[in-house]
Order: sequence, then structure tokens, then C-alpha cells
Amino acid sequence: MAIRPKAKIISHPAMARRARAKDKGDNVRALHREPGGVDFLRKWFEEKGVRKVKLGAVDIDGVWRGKYISLDKFFSAAKSGLGFCDVVFGWDLGDELLDNTKVTGWHTGYPDAQARVDVSSGRIIPWEPDTAAFLLDFVNPDGTPFGPSPRQLLQKIARRARDMGYLPKFGAEYEFFIFKETPQSLKDKGFQNLTPLTPGMFGYSWLRTSMNSSLVHALIDGCNAFGLEIEGFHTETGPGVFEAAIRYDELEKSADKAVLFKTVVKEICARHGLTACFMAKVNAKLPGCSGHVHQSLWTPKGDRNFFHDEASPDGMSQTMRHYIGGLVELMPELTALYWPTVNSYKRSVENTWAPTTATWGRENRTTAIRVIGDSPKSMRLEYRQLAADMNAYIGMAVSLAAGLWGIQNKVEPPPVCSGNGYEASAQPLPRNLKEAVELLERSERARELLGEDFVDHYVRTRKWEVRQYERAVTNWELERYMELI
Repeated sequence: MAIRPKAKIISHPAMARRARAKDKGDNVRALHREPGGVDFLRKWFEEKGVRKVKLGAVDIDGVWRGKYISLDKFFSAAKSGLGFCDVVFGWDLGDELLDNTKVTGWHTGYPDAQARVDVSSGRIIPWEPDTAAFLLDFVNPDGTPFGPSPRQLLQKIARRARDMGYLPKFGAEYEFFIFKETPQSLKDKGFQNLTPLTPGMFGYSWLRTSMNSSLVHALIDGCNAFGLEIEGFHTETGPGVFEAAIRYDELEKSADKAVLFKTVVKEICARHGLTACFMAKVNAKLPGCSGHVHQSLWTPKGDRNFFHDEASPDGMSQTMRHYIGGLVELMPELTALYWPTVNSYKRSVENTWAPTTATWGRENRTTAIRVIGDSPKSMRLEYRQLAADMNAYIGMAVSLAAGLWGIQNKVEPPPVCSGNGYEASAQPLPRNLKEAVELLERSERARELLGEDFVDHYVRTRKWEVRQYERAVTNWELERYMELI
């Protein structure tokens, strides 16, 4: 598979300025007003040999929903937007229609939602070199952001941070399994007895990455060419498990990269006859898959890190302490947003590198928050509660909102955990999705920080998810009860 080594991303200065503007993210209107804006896109397409466009957006579960469109259709959409069936907010990740939503359903007739093209998000798909990809934003009929949209939630919280004088810089890292399976073989095997890419436990293995160098290089080169700069890539502990760290960036760009990363890995693996899996817990006997997010707040020009204070003995500023205080205080009631699936909670087990309580510590991987670094450049926190199954738009937006809330309310964090976080006296995290959803539904602070429209829709989708699980008959039940009960 030939992959171009250099990222092909739109770099029109006016488009970049509009992407940072605070006019509700209205890139399409700005493009329409910008002299030569569409002309620039046409020239860019001609230079790159673009013959078709792929548009996409993620739903609540983080699943990419999109379609190919012609160039004529794209240029029309870039000016005035386009309709996109709002059923993407009315079904689950398996396309089964939800029976409890307010924003869409049989009662509304599943009309088209209005979507706008984020023209600054354009990039060439390296493994489809004649195709450009653009991200969509959903809006209400009056042009205001559509409340339940994860990307719009992130943009809203990012604007809040900037209004407070902070430039959020985030970076995601993912762990994931790779199996020698296809969609058909997964179904034929009933998702059991799957063959991993490599056997055995080989964390940080030089050998295992070399053995699969064609795939590893395809993943690294493909991500880099798609504008998802990979800082590190290595095997993790477990059969066929890898970890990738995506270079940090300003929040909006980092979130786009994190959400795109999962589908890029899946697409490239599929071209090698493989399946990539980002479940939080694939095997009860193995560690789960993390989706840790590194976070820091900077001056608007990005020249000073607000999390660092050279006068402080530990290098931590009061701003950072209050940010951590907000994260810790709100962690239990916001957990359903961080851990969105039934499977998420299977990862939260003692002594498996995933948190079970709301804790923080310095360079402590047994806690939910790990403080890293002691210099003006490196001082940051790693939010370890998040897992590979997160919707990165939601995980990043919610954790930032909690941290900003801590700063605004001067919330002091609990005592630092200097030992085993699993033995610490701290707030326990919810043990299952049903418990977490109940906490979120009762949380007035969540609705205040994230908006009623988003929280209401999200709670309804998670209640649906719980009901699907509660009525399912699992292999564990069959094996345990069929013969003996």
C-alpha cells in the first residue's frame, strides 16, 4: 500500500483564522464571505488530484457516520451546508433505533439535520489519494450549535476556556488489540477464540514490532500522512496489543486527531486483512485498553504554561491544583461520560493499571490522575480514567469542563496519593454503567457545565444501552447455568 509521507491538510491562512474564531464555529459562512475561498478549494483539489469528497461526523458513541459526494455537491455544501439524516442521533452503534429520544424519532419523522462543512478540516486520504475528507458540524435551523453533537460540545467548552484566558493543549494515547480476523470471521466465530496478531505478553517489544514492520510502518506512515502525528508507537503487554501516542495540539485539533485515529487504524488494518479493537476490556485475564489524555492550560499565545509555578516546591501552580480538584470532585458523577459502554467498567479492576477511585498522584500510575513533569514545558496531567472506548470529543470536553469548574470555584484537591492508589481512602467510582448513568442524571453540575440538551440526550442513549445489556443472555450465563440449574 503506497502512502504519501507528508500530511496533505488545508493550510489556507484565512481558513486557519476562521477555525480559531469565536463566531460559533461558522466556517461555512466565513468561507462564503471570503473572496476566493471556494476558488482556493478548487485549486487545492486540482493540485492534489481530488475527484471526490468524503464527509463525516461522529455520533454519541464515537462511530463515524459519513458518505462520499461529488465535487459539485461538495462546493455547494461548502457554501450553504447540506442535509444529513438526523437518524444518526436516533440509533445506537448497531443502527438499532432508540425508543426514548426527544431530538428525533418516529414522532419527528427522522428529518434531515442541517450540517456545515468545516472547511479547515480538509485533508487527503493517503490510501484513497483522489479523495479529500472533511468533517461536519451539526447545527439547529437558526444556525446555532446542535446541543447533542459531541464535536459541538467540545467547541463550546474550548470557547469557555479561551474566554477565561486559557489555551488548552491536549494529547491522546491509545492502546488497542489487533486480531488476524475479518468482519466475517468474527461473526463466524461468534467473537470467540480469536487469533491475535502475535501470541504472548510482549510489552515494549523491539522484536514484535520488527516482525510486523510492514503493518507498523503502514500505521505510522498512514497516520502521519493523514495529519495525525505519531510521537510514539510500541507493543503493550498482551497478545497483539499496541499503544500509540498522538502528538499534543490545541484542544480542537487534538480532539479531531484522536477521533480520526481510531478509524484510520481500523481502515489500515482492514487493508491488511486484520481487525483493530478499541474495547476497554477484551479479555478478563488481560489488562484493559487505555485512552489516556494529557492536558495543560497555556497563555493565549501558547508561550507560558499555567500549570507550572517555579516558586512552588513541586512545580505545580495553584491553577493546576484547582484544575485537579475539579476533576477529582466531579469524577464519580461524570463517569458515565468517560466510560460510555457496559464493557468500560470491566477495565476498572484493582491492580490492572486502571483506576477504581477518584485519586491523583505525581508519577503514579495507580491513580486516576497522574501529574507529569516539573519544567515549564513538560508540566501536565495525564487523565488515566479514560479508556480506548471513549468518544474523544466527549472525554476531552468533559474533563476540561470539570477542570475549569475547579479553577472557577478554587476547589482544592484531596491529599496527594503517594502509594498504591487502589488502597487509598477516596471516592469510589461507579461499578457499572447503570449506576454511573443514575449519578449523571441527578447531577445538576453536569447540566450546568455541559448543557441540558447534551446531558439529556446522552443519558437517554446510555439508559438504552443498559436495557440492551440487561435483557441479553451471555455466554457466561449459558456455560454456568444451562446444565446444572
